[in-house]
Amino acid sequence: MHSSVGLGSSPQPSSDESLRVALRVVEPSKKSSAAVHFRRVVLLCEVMGDLFTVTIAVVLAYVVYGESALGKHIHYQGKTILTVAIGFALVMVLMLDRAGAYRLGNSLLRVRETEHVLRVSVESFFIAMAVSFLTNVLFARWLLVLCLVLVPLLLVVEKSLAYLILRVLHSRGYGNERVLIFGSGSTGRRVFSVLKRSPKLGLQPIAFVDDDPAKAGSAVFELGYERRQFAPVVHGPLTRDLIDNYKADLVIVAIPSIAREAFIRTLDEALSASARISFVPGHLLPSDPWVGYQDIDGVLLASFRKPTLRVGYQLVKRLCDFFGSLVLLVLASPLLLFLSLIIKIDSRGTVLFRQERVGRNGKLFQMYKFRTMHTSAAPYDYSPDSPADPRITRVGKFLRRTSLDELPQLLNVLRGNMSLVGPRPEMPFIVEQYTERQMQRLEVKPGITGLWQLSGDRVFQIHENIEYDLYYIQHRNFFMDLAILLHTSVFAMRGV
Repeated sequence: MHSSVGLGSSPQPSSDESLRVALRVVEPSKKSSAAVHFRRVVLLCEVMGDLFTVTIAVVLAYVVYGESALGKHIHYQGKTILTVAIGFALVMVLMLDRAGAYRLGNSLLRVRETEHVLRVSVESFFIAMAVSFLTNVLFARWLLVLCLVLVPLLLVVEKSLAYLILRVLHSRGYGNERVLIFGSGSTGRRVFSVLKRSPKLGLQPIAFVDDDPAKAGSAVFELGYERRQFAPVVHGPLTRDLIDNYKADLVIVAIPSIAREAFIRTLDEALSASARISFVPGHLLPSDPWVGYQDIDGVLLASFRKPTLRVGYQLVKRLCDFFGSLVLLVLASPLLLFLSLIIKIDSRGTVLFRQERVGRNGKLFQMYKFRTMHTSAAPYDYSPDSPADPRITRVGKFLRRTSLDELPQLLNVLRGNMSLVGPRPEMPFIVEQYTERQMQRLEVKPGITGLWQLSGDRVFQIHENIEYDLYYIQHRNFFMDLAILLHTSVFAMRGV
């Protein structure tokens, strides 16, 4: 559950866009932020605990192997065993992460957790066998068998202890967020049960809210044989005052068939109380890229969320931007000088065109381009959508067709105003007309190239085709950036 966003005022959507919403960010409360920090600490402790446990299990397996008479004994130095154990532990943790073992809400009575441990242990065993077979590194087979037994055994014990410790911490109020469930039917009961069975989430359901007066004052028990845990049902509707009275941090709408008007009304009330929002979606799922989905023990919960900030990716991206733009500027310097000369010869005016553009978080910056239009053209106007536009110079037609007019933006990338890959920066007068949905483009640093620039829709205005940018913002990663740069290079060489 991440930072929630709510519904802004917007005109009534058309039928094909009935599930799209204009979004605005709601900042989490201090308690919510503390709970998020607590979960991060728990996750870090879990990873470190797994690393330590696997390392100890491998060392213990070697001790057992050395003290037993299993097979032909192979002696390893203590330093070698410790190095192999740490390396094996790192591989195991990476494989557990890839399998989803560190995701929230994957308990399913902790069967999934054990399943991940068993599966990854067996996969690691076969990887070690393959390494031993294909290289000169010789692992004793009985040692590998002992590792296959002890590693998952100790991991399951370690995770069981961690589970108990986490439950104790939550019972004492650490890392909890208070949750109101709107809807006390079968879906609401399932949501209540999975939250109770998923202590990693730190979400404590405190009450159900239901519009049916006949259910008021009753209690809803968790699904299961023991039926020990329950929450009371209070009479709705769900209002800001009700949320404030229960000091709820999160509201979960557990009515998949809820009408759109009632859904919007509920969101408005929750957001006015600064509560975050999640909901159990119906058959038609919202396709907005800021709606994220999480499968919690088979219950699909949707949440409005901001794109997550990945520090490692941001750091690598900035390093690639800096050194990449620096190298490209040096390599392209003869071409830059030649283009500057023919622009000067072709028409009167400066070689470079400077214009204020809107960057990340609405910050203004000076963007550089080669001048492709006559000096009589208005500096701030909609971009030409045809090469026959009379504002474009003769050389400008060639520069715009080949995108060579964008080369000076490498200076912006070097300075940190822009990135090599990202949404195109817009002019201020256009951004002033943005809807709240279009404002999402400003969440990341603008770029020279991106998905929109590679699409056929680039002949239209940027703000009229934001789906490409929103998709990039939600799914961006290092390899996507690299793929976009490669496709841009192909497009540039073809003169598209």
